[in-house]
Amino acid sequence: MRIYSLSNLGIAKKLPLKNCIFNPMTHTDKMLRGGSLAEKVIVVTGGGSGLGKAMTSYFLELGAKVAITSRKIEKLEATAKELKESTGGECFAVACDVRHYEQVEQMHQQVSDHFGPIDVLLNNAAGNFISPTENLSSNAFDTIVDIVLKGTKNCTMVFGKHWIKTKQKNVNVLNIITTYAFTGSGYVVPSATAKAGVMAMTRSLAVEWSKYGMRFNAIAPGPFPTKGAWDRLLPGPLLKKFDPSKKVPLGRVGDHQELANLAAYMVSNFGGYFNGEVIVLDGGEWLKGAGQFNMLEKIPKALWSILKKAMLKKK
Repeated sequence: MRIYSLSNLGIAKKLPLKNCIFNPMTHTDKMLRGGSLAEKVIVVTGGGSGLGKAMTSYFLELGAKVAITSRKIEKLEATAKELKESTGGECFAVACDVRHYEQVEQMHQQVSDHFGPIDVLLNNAAGNFISPTENLSSNAFDTIVDIVLKGTKNCTMVFGKHWIKTKQKNVNVLNIITTYAFTGSGYVVPSATAKAGVMAMTRSLAVEWSKYGMRFNAIAPGPFPTKGAWDRLLPGPLLKKFDPSKKVPLGRVGDHQELANLAAYMVSNFGGYFNGEVIVLDGGEWLKGAGQFNMLEKIPKALWSILKKAMLKKK
C-alpha cells in the first residue's frame, strides 16, 4: 500500500476528494501544516549554520519568530538575512558565547526585548575534536565540555529561572545530543562526556521542572552531514574511507528536513505529551554498531598528526 498526502491541506480539505491532487510522500517532505508554530518565539543556539540553520528555516516557515545565536555576528546576520528572504519570517541575530553565563543573560534580554516572551529554547551549539584522547590537551577537552555541557546548562538556567519567575507556562527545551551520549565512543571522548551530561540534565529537569509548565526533551541524531562540520571531522580521504552511510542499516545518511520535521513536531503543541524523552533519529546506526567513531581505531598512529593539521586547516 502507498501512503499519500494532500498537496495543500488548507485548500484540498475544502474540495471534493475527486478534485484533490495527491503527491506521494518522501522522507524529505515537510511534515507539519502551515502555522503550526505561529506566535511561538524560539531561540536556537548555534543557529547560524548546519543543522541549526535547517531547523530555524523550517520553524520560520511554520510561523515562529526565531532568534539565532553564536559567537560570530557577521555569520549570524548573513544567515538571518538569507532566511528572512527565503521564508518571509522574522529572524533575529544575537551574538552570544554560551560558555559565559552573563552573555547568555544578555542574549535572553535582547531576544525578549525584540520579540517578547520566549516559548522554546533549542540547545544546538556544539563543538568537537576527533582525536585519540591521549593527544588532547586539558584545554582542548575543557573547550568541548564548556560549549556543550556548560553552554547548555547556562542557557537552560537563564531561561528556566526566568520562566519560573514570570510563571510562563507551555514552554519547552529541546536539546540536540548524539547516540554516543548513551553508548560512548572512542576518539570523541570530550563530546561524548558532555552530551551524556546534557542527556542526564534533560531527563532530570523533565521531572523536577514539569510542575512549572516546562517540558524537556532531546534528539539524538545519527549521521546528518553538513559541509563545514564533516569536512573538519573527516578531512580528505577519511570521509570516503569511513563513509557514514555504510554504518546505517538503511544505507543512507539523514536529510536535514527529517531532523527539522522532528524538531518542529517536538517543540510544537502537537508534541505536548513528550517529556523527558530522547528520540533517536539515526536509521538504526547505533543498533548496528555502538560508538559512532569507534571505527577510527583502524587509523595508524603515525597518521593522526597529519590528520590534525588537515582538520586545523578546515577551521
